[in-house]
Amino acid sequence: MKLINCFKPLLLGMLLFPSARLLAQTKPATPAQQTLTLEQCVAYALKNRAAVEQALLDEEIGQHEIKANLSGWLPQISANYGGTHLFKLQQQPFGGEVRTIGQKYTSNILLQATQTLYSSELLLASKASRYTRQQLALDIQNNKINTVVDVSKAFYDILFTQEQLRILDENVARQEKQYNDARSRFDVGLVDKTDYQRAAITLANIRSDRNRAQASIKAKVALLKQLMGYPVASDLDLSYDYNLMQQAVLLDTTEVINFANRIELQQLQTQQQLQQLNTAYYKWSFLPTVSSYINYNWLYFNDTFSGLYSQSYPTSGVGLQVSLPIFQGTRRLQNLKIAQLQEQRLELETENTRKAINTEYQAALARYKSDYYEWTTLRDNVTLAREVYDVIKLQYDEGIKAYVDLVVAETDLRTAQLNYYNALYNVLASKLDYQRALGTINIQ
Repeated sequence: MKLINCFKPLLLGMLLFPSARLLAQTKPATPAQQTLTLEQCVAYALKNRAAVEQALLDEEIGQHEIKANLSGWLPQISANYGGTHLFKLQQQPFGGEVRTIGQKYTSNILLQATQTLYSSELLLASKASRYTRQQLALDIQNNKINTVVDVSKAFYDILFTQEQLRILDENVARQEKQYNDARSRFDVGLVDKTDYQRAAITLANIRSDRNRAQASIKAKVALLKQLMGYPVASDLDLSYDYNLMQQAVLLDTTEVINFANRIELQQLQTQQQLQQLNTAYYKWSFLPTVSSYINYNWLYFNDTFSGLYSQSYPTSGVGLQVSLPIFQGTRRLQNLKIAQLQEQRLELETENTRKAINTEYQAALARYKSDYYEWTTLRDNVTLAREVYDVIKLQYDEGIKAYVDLVVAETDLRTAQLNYYNALYNVLASKLDYQRALGTINIQ
């Protein structure tokens, strides 16, 4: 009883540990702070995104599959039981007499241990385990690269939509003032009603754009939460610095692509190595399977069932078993040919992937340069549009310019501001695509 009491804490821990582990897996960790930078969003996503977690689980499953495949090298121990009731005993003629041989009830218990010494399948499993682990690790790395790019783009998209919303809010406030001013001038007879009517139309259009932008933010935040694996019910506020983001636009466009950095080629190279082993396996299949064994067999015989196990007649032995399939209807030769052709197919796929990567690199580089040029141009346009608007607004207040000139200037300013932030998003997104094409996305 004392011994049982000593083991009670251990047994309780064994019972509770799986539940605690399951709870830890099903309840994602929520960040302590609710305002997250881009780096914090990416770091959270790399731990909690469903695709990354699935890849990690696939790796764990793969590790167990490797161990299961390699377990054939270990001794295999088995026990077998058999029992027979003979309704008619065997008869054998001896001289001129026919004698009955055996007894009505027979049984045996066989305990046997087998050790594989050579097997083509086990040899393949041993050699392939290294590349299988490598393939699983590459799958995780590929998911993390996609996570960094997807989360970063979704992060930027929300920020620039919020900035567009801020610009539209400023325009609404400014346009409401202009509408009130135009209505006041009309009321005192200084202008006709077309000025405040134009102001009303412009104000309605800006409010419509603002409502559209405000509604789209909710969907974009939901997408970012999904990409991060973030709790749906928790609020997500983003922290950013536009000055740092503008500095992050710069990129070295003289860097030459190194195909070895691309995860797709690394995956194909691993598949090629596995396929080469598969081809070798079909060559090894012409070799025999060799195993040794040792057994102990208890035999029982009796004419009555009640006395069957009263006396045993044991036998034991050790031996070597060699199995060599001599002819299988050319199946091994056909499998070998198939494996060789699959090797050639993978070589073609690898070469085609290199060409596709080069095309992706050239396209990403061209898109980045184009977006960067557009961003710098629109940045200057915002400054010019602001200066034009300020001058025309002053002239309109003094009665020099017509209201339609002010509407045009304000529209140009709003368009320039919205286009600028859209261009900033585009250049940051194309930078990510360019880095992915180079294979330089940082997943740490």
